Amino acid sequence: MQSLRRNRLTIAVNLSLLLLPGLAAAQDAATPPAPAAAPEEAKTLDRVQVTGTRIKQTNAVTSQPVAIITRAQIDQSGATSIGDFLQQLTASGQALNAKFNSSGNFGYPSSGGGIGAGSSQVDLRNLGSQRVLVLVDGIRWVNESSASGVSGSADLNTIPMAIVDRIEVLEDGASAIYGSDAIAGVVNIITRKKYDGALVHVKAGSYGHGGDDREADITVGGASDRFSGVFSAGYVETKGISSGVWGQSSMPIPGAGIGAGSSATPQGRFTFCDPRITTPGTQGYCDAQGNDWFDITLNDGTTTPNYNGGDPTGAGGTYHNWSGADRFNYAPYNLLLTPSKRKSLFASATYDINDTTSLHAKALYNNRESTNQAAPEPMFVGPFAGTGGIADSIVISALNPYNPFGIDLDPSSNFGWVTKRPLELGPRIFSQNVDTWYVNLGLNGTFQVGRGMDWSVDYVHSENKAEQTFSNGFNIGKIKLALGDPTVCAASPGCIPLDLFGGEGRPITQAMLDYISTPQHDSSKQVLDLLTANLTGDLWQMGDDRYAGFAVGYEHRKYEGNFNPDPLRQTGESQDSFASPVSASYTVNEGYAELLLPWTKGFSTDFAIRRSQYSTFGGATTGKAGFRWQPIEDLVLRGTWSQGFRAPNLGELYGLTQFGATLTDPCGTTGTPGPAGPEYVAGCAAQGVPVTFEQANTQITTFTGGNPNLQPEKSDNYSFGAVWSPGWADNLAWSSKLDFEVNYFHYKIKDAIQAPDIQAILNGCTAGTITGAACSGFTRGAGFNLNPPTDFLANLGTITTNGIDLKANWVGPQTNWGQLNAGLQATRTIGYKAVDADGNQTQRRVGVEVNDSAIPDWQSNLQLGWKSGDWNASWIVRYISSVKEDCGNAGVTPATGCPTAADIHTLGSTVYNDAQLAWNHSMGIQGLKLSVGVNNIFDKSPPVCVTCSLNGYDAGTYDLPFRFWYVSADFRF
Repeated sequence: MQSLRRNRLTIAVNLSLLLLPGLAAAQDAATPPAPAAAPEEAKTLDRVQVTGTRIKQTNAVTSQPVAIITRAQIDQSGATSIGDFLQQLTASGQALNAKFNSSGNFGYPSSGGGIGAGSSQVDLRNLGSQRVLVLVDGIRWVNESSASGVSGSADLNTIPMAIVDRIEVLEDGASAIYGSDAIAGVVNIITRKKYDGALVHVKAGSYGHGGDDREADITVGGASDRFSGVFSAGYVETKGISSGVWGQSSMPIPGAGIGAGSSATPQGRFTFCDPRITTPGTQGYCDAQGNDWFDITLNDGTTTPNYNGGDPTGAGGTYHNWSGADRFNYAPYNLLLTPSKRKSLFASATYDINDTTSLHAKALYNNRESTNQAAPEPMFVGPFAGTGGIADSIVISALNPYNPFGIDLDPSSNFGWVTKRPLELGPRIFSQNVDTWYVNLGLNGTFQVGRGMDWSVDYVHSENKAEQTFSNGFNIGKIKLALGDPTVCAASPGCIPLDLFGGEGRPITQAMLDYISTPQHDSSKQVLDLLTANLTGDLWQMGDDRYAGFAVGYEHRKYEGNFNPDPLRQTGESQDSFASPVSASYTVNEGYAELLLPWTKGFSTDFAIRRSQYSTFGGATTGKAGFRWQPIEDLVLRGTWSQGFRAPNLGELYGLTQFGATLTDPCGTTGTPGPAGPEYVAGCAAQGVPVTFEQANTQITTFTGGNPNLQPEKSDNYSFGAVWSPGWADNLAWSSKLDFEVNYFHYKIKDAIQAPDIQAILNGCTAGTITGAACSGFTRGAGFNLNPPTDFLANLGTITTNGIDLKANWVGPQTNWGQLNAGLQATRTIGYKAVDADGNQTQRRVGVEVNDSAIPDWQSNLQLGWKSGDWNASWIVRYISSVKEDCGNAGVTPATGCPTAADIHTLGSTVYNDAQLAWNHSMGIQGLKLSVGVNNIFDKSPPVCVTCSLNGYDAGTYDLPFRFWYVSADFRF
């Protein structure tokens, strides 16, 4: 009876799913419970391997929480990407997806991994995608390249949806089992290995504002006495959605964080002083503080700029004083959804050499073509540009035939900047082409020792190679020549003087654009070679039908990474961003051992240890201990404690790039002169910043990159939980089955690899709460604007987070009108805290929106299902609790919901509703299944985020602002 109840709890966990209750799960649940098995039947239960341990056992309810997501659930979601599907887990945090359109807007993040344009990742426990290990059939997957860096995260768009049989998510640390990167958890994607017949799948969907989705794939398979094989080919295409179709982005001056707009406008912005004006207190007087400098822009409709003898805003002048109302709304040129095409081929085969040994092989090719788009590239010329490069030192000659001011504009004396947004060139286009190759060859079998021992040996070669072409960008070196002395320009092949002064009334000519614009090409590549060997079985008998289980193994890995930015980026001549190349590799040798001790039929303990030896930093040892206790037939209590580590990846070690951080200067935010709060007054005065100072630009270039002296992150995590499957709820008039699960988690990461929270440090240094070396990177240049600070990676301090997962599943009785089922999953994040080595806490915490990312207190998914014959229906409700953001990070005030910088803005709680109706054996055709679904049925828009960049909402937390409908057909034959 104990074994039977254990089997029932196994089913309970498989039903305790993180998302939509699938059709197959509903069918299984509808099957009446089997009669009590005889003791000898219980002994023949199949032993299986579940993610989180390599020991095969009959108990799927292991000491650690594992969620199993069926193929039916994936189909029912309407998702076109594994990553997009997993990002709806209640345990998920912010991760890249197709809603991110950041190429060309901010430069490169400090992680050295690049922008990840077009990729889709997964984050667990808000600890970052780099701390989630992605496996395919128990073997680690190659990390992404995405053309712009060497990443420590896997792109799930490289794994076709068509090949997935199920997904197992380990919501617990597992470095002792799998090695580096498994600090937050493990996602194990199990592929189809056997398929009898053929399956053709087609799907079409749309957001109604673009974003049309098309899918088609075919899977065929068969088997003989010794051979089985599966082949799959797939195609997925998603169209883009322009930000301009959403009112929040398309209004003249949006009321979110994008309300700051850009200083680079089609009419131009000109900040300078005129040394011919010598009277103090007169605009144009060249005082050292820049108090009387001109800060002007062309009037709309101007065809011939008129400086009017040094009084550009007076009678006859064609300029007016610059204000926030003149800022340019770049949002309509961006994308809400980035387009992509994915093509894939996959084959898997197994051949039984004899009764005890099999040969297996897998091969995959996946290609992704994706595109990002940004507003026409702005030109920032002069020291206020703050690039730290060529643009800051450009002198605009008085002899330039288009210079209306008649004076040299010289950064050393009288020049702040000239900005210009040339709409005539068109938007910036970033096109990615990403190829992924994967080959796995291996042997597996059984040793006839004792009750039998299972072994496997695998070799894997995989690579991810990405190319990116950037169109409509500028060569700042050529801009310098074209703005300088025309004689020097004339001596340079192809150079013609550049006009930045005519606004829209006198557009830049095509000949000028042809000289200064140039396509740029970036590429990156990651290669993973892996050899692994594993052995698992029983050691000794510990009682009736109880044996000590073990697993041991060895793994060798070699990582290679290359990043080759365009030569213009490397020399600093790209107006877009600076980046330096990376070419490096390292090797890892690891051995591990696991031991499972079933002390009684209801109580067992398990232990694991792993030793890793890296060519970069040396060795590391991690351990794990867990228990499973079944005090009564209906209840399992479990818990784990484990150590983890994450080795710095190649991008984190060696990358060097620039990032356009959206920083708010406490001494004078954009649109509001003077200190943002009283706590900053003394600090700003000490830096000599006048009370009239106003931040020139919301994006302040920051030098970021890797650190070759990084050491591995280390972690401790523990979890406690219970699974309750009450027998009294079986086969009743109102219930066929009822299951509950609760789990408490706690993670502490030490020596966390991350860049400092530069906004928090800037605020603290200005307020005087932070002093010393942490503040040395903040200096001021022309016009008291911040010089580019540095924000390099370091083993900064600690990250801690804890919370509770709650799950419940109910299956109703079978009736004449069908059967109902319901499932609920909820995650309550209790705490999140990141503190550096100096005790400075980052702004990120529970219930707060910061840096385009939120950690809601509660996330929950509720599924309601109905099945009757060949008909299945589901209704899913997804809930995200409210979060708050600091208006002081908005970069501009006032903004919607932010009258002053001292205010707090609330992003209200959000509820999404999804539904699907499916008809099996449709129209009497055996094997044909038709489905129709709608996600975000009520067209719920994401809450406005005043601190978020680009489109003014958090694309990692919330859905797109439109409903998505789809229809699909599956035909099995």
